[in-house]
This record gives sequence, structure tokens and C-alpha cells, in this order.
Amino acid sequence: MLVEARGITAGYGAQPVIFDVSATFREGAITAIIGPNGAGKSTLLKSLFGIARVFGGSVRIDGADLTRPDARDLVKRGVAYVPQLGNIFPSLSVRENLDIGTYVRAGGSHERVLGIFTDLAPVLRKPAGKLSGGQRQMLAVARALMSAPHVLLLDEATAGLSPAISRGLWRYVRQFADDGLAVVVVEQNVGLALEHSDHVYLLAGGRNRLDGSAASFRERTDLEALFLEAAPGPRAGASEEVAATTE
Repeated sequence: MLVEARGITAGYGAQPVIFDVSATFREGAITAIIGPNGAGKSTLLKSLFGIARVFGGSVRIDGADLTRPDARDLVKRGVAYVPQLGNIFPSLSVRENLDIGTYVRAGGSHERVLGIFTDLAPVLRKPAGKLSGGQRQMLAVARALMSAPHVLLLDEATAGLSPAISRGLWRYVRQFADDGLAVVVVEQNVGLALEHSDHVYLLAGGRNRLDGSAASFRERTDLEALFLEAAPGPRAGASEEVAATTE
């Protein structure tokens, strides 16, 4: 499945956040969206799923214009979205959370997702709100997989997780792409994004700043400078913060 954003201007209410952004996301590949805070990364992802308001441009899936779609229709077509926050139902059990993933579009199975996220198997009856942070993120992604998607949109899935758990989650994401999914990841940890993704878009100030293969990004020596130049404003410790994300 091929997803294309063509000249997207999008935001919330009457306020655009991203401007004339174009990007292509292909099956069997991980595409990472990186950039400083406030660059519009999550807004781009939400515009693909019909959450952010699209003021101009178009979203196409396999050539069909799905600009300003209904999220339910997108799920039926095989697009799954995992938000950074509010991505589980804390009062429901792990099993019930997984079952919700099949309400609009079925096709996945408990056996398959539990075979991937083995840590969830022993806690199926446990309320999701009592899971660890890493288990919650795994559950959110597992629930998305229950709809047997062709496209998986992940908004900062590793936020707040330990380095070890973050790397483990990225290995799962790599597996999903190798199985044929088009995976789009908004990621603050630039080092992880460049290590595991195939293609990268760098957003700054709501616009495309740079894109290319992850390998080409890894070869650059000016990433820290690009981030600092693109950030909304200078602040103490900014250089150290960016350097840490690119380790």
C-alpha cells in the first residue's frame, strides 16, 4: 500500500501547523519523521488519519484521494493509528483492549499478536491501567495489529520508555515492515530512528527541511546544527539535548 501526502497544510481550528508538506510512505518500509519540538511531526501523522484539519493539499492511498477522511473508513481500508497519549483503555483488561482492535476491522488474532508481544500473554486478565509503561505501549501497538493493517502510524511510541525497552519496541517495528506493512513513525530519539528506519523526513517550522534514506542521514555531520537552526528559539543546554538524541 502506498500513502502519499501531497502539499499538505494542516492544523487545528483555524490555525495551520504544517505548511505544504509532501511525503511518501511505502509498504515494507519504515519511514521516520524527525525534527525539533513544535516542528509539526505529530500534526502530519494526524492529518493522514483525519484527526488534524487539512486546509490544503491531498492525502492519497493507492491513488485514491482520502483527504479529510473519516477515521473509521481508514481503519476499514487497513490504516491503524497509535497515538502517543490515551492509547489504551485503562479500566479494561488486556484481552478486552485487544478485542477492541477488531471492532471496525478484524483479521488479526490473539495468537499472532501475543506471539510477537510475549510479555502480554501472562497478563491478559489484568487491567491495562496497571501495566508498566513498556507493556502499555506494547498493548497499544498490539491492539492496532488486531485489525490486520496495511499501514501503521506510530506517534512517539517510545516516549518515556527506557532505552532497552525502546530498542526492543523498534525491533518489533522492523519486523512489521519486513512483513510488508508501511510503517510511519514519529520519533524524538533521532539515533533510534536513523538506526532502524529506511527513509527519514526532517520537519522544521512546519515544513519539509530535508528527506532521504536513513543511511544518508547517518552519514551527515551537520544534524545537530540543523536541529539547533530549526528549533523555535535558543535555550540553555540545547546543544547537549540535541547531541543526546543523536547518539
